[in-house]
This record gives sequence, C-alpha cells and structure tokens, in this order.
Amino acid sequence: MDLSNVFSLEGKVALVTGASKGIGLSIATVFAAAGAKVIISSRKQEALDKVASTLKMKGYEIQGIACNVSKIETLDTLVKKVVKKYGGIDILVNNAASISAFEPVHKTSGEDFDKIMGVNVKAPFELMKLCFPHLRKSSYPTVINISAVGGLSPEQGHGVYSISKSALISLSKVFAKEWGEYNIRVNVICPGVIKTKFSEPMWGNDKIMKSVMSALVLKRIGQPEEVATLALFLASSAASYTTGAVITTDGGLSI
Repeated sequence: MDLSNVFSLEGKVALVTGASKGIGLSIATVFAAAGAKVIISSRKQEALDKVASTLKMKGYEIQGIACNVSKIETLDTLVKKVVKKYGGIDILVNNAASISAFEPVHKTSGEDFDKIMGVNVKAPFELMKLCFPHLRKSSYPTVINISAVGGLSPEQGHGVYSISKSALISLSKVFAKEWGEYNIRVNVICPGVIKTKFSEPMWGNDKIMKSVMSALVLKRIGQPEEVATLALFLASSAASYTTGAVITTDGGLSI
C-alpha cells in the first residue's frame, strides 16, 4: 500500500446531506481538502451557496444543491443533478437528521415520530437506493451513514431519535451485507456530544452537561472535525476492507 496517498479522494465525487453546517459541513470540507468533488445538500440554497463560495476560495471543488430530504420525491432530483454535473457518485454520506424536543416517548406525537423516522431512516434508505446504479459503476464506492451513540443505547429525552438512529445502524448493516458483492462498502459513524448547532440543546444545558461530563472519559465534548476525519478514513482506501462497521467517536461516553 502506498501510504503517501492512502487518504486521497482525488477524482472522487461525494454527496453529503445536511452539509450547510456542523458535522456535514466538516465532512464536506475534509473530503474537498482530500481532493474530492463535493456536492453539499441541505434545505436552503442560500446557505449552501454561502458555504460553497467560502470553500471555493480555498481552491476546493464544491457545489451546493438544495434538497429537503423529508420530501422523498426531491431525492431523485438531487441525485440526477449530481450525476448530470459530475457523471457519477463515488461517496454518499447520509448526515441530514431530525430530532425532537427533550421529551419521553409516550409524549411524542405521531407527527413527530413520522418526521424523525422519515428524515433519519427513510431518506437514507431511499437515497442509497437511488445512488445504487451509480455506486455500482464506481471503481471505489462507499456509503457512510451518520448515526449517534443514542442508536447504541437510548439517550434520555430523545427516545424516538434514538430509535431512528438504531434503525439506521441496522439498515446500514443490511445494505453492507447485500451490497458486498458489488464491492460497495457501507459503514456507520456514531458521534457522541459534538459541539454543533444541532446538539446545542444538550451541550448548552448546564444540568444535562453535568451528567454527561461525569460519563465522558475524555472530559470534553467533541468538535465536528473529529467526526470528519473518521469519515475520511472510512471513505479512503485505508478502509478498503471495512464494511458493516459501527464506529463511535464519543470521547468514551458509550464505554
């Protein structure tokens, strides 16, 4: 193995959802820095254009395409636009997610349940299927699904979110097993408490964080870049024999 370029994504086309900020943006940035042509997606085109403009100034090839993954019919359009732009897809990162307010499962409405499961499970399911014909044509195809430690052990107050992330893990393993014959690798990252806008209700709450800090082995919350570098490993040739893996990056929270 040539270690000089083991983490290179030169020439690869990557699609990252939920990528206008937070973990998704960090993954897109790291992938672009590694040489990938990156499509970032989220609901608002204006936010994507602003981010893409900043990253292009660094010499990265990156473009934003708005897509609300909760509207399943828009996913086909997203994939078609990516393929029209770059001719194919080598890397898919399902990062877009929805979470409910802090409340027990029995107080969660059916509407919230459907929304969370739709974004966190059905959207990745549909997007993976839509990308399949293009991943099959890739010389080095891979899918990375962003779950959460709550998918391994339920998080207090985030019951349905935890259920959805657990389902995403199972979904990923099924795809990994079924797509192995096509050499398409499918892996899962389970972040812990990462300092993003998405998780601010947790890390911004002193009472919650006091409890979390007592369980954190490294005694600090994580940064989005610390998830992104793990994603780079999984997307690169360094992880060529890794599929169906569920890897935590949580400061030891799940130990």
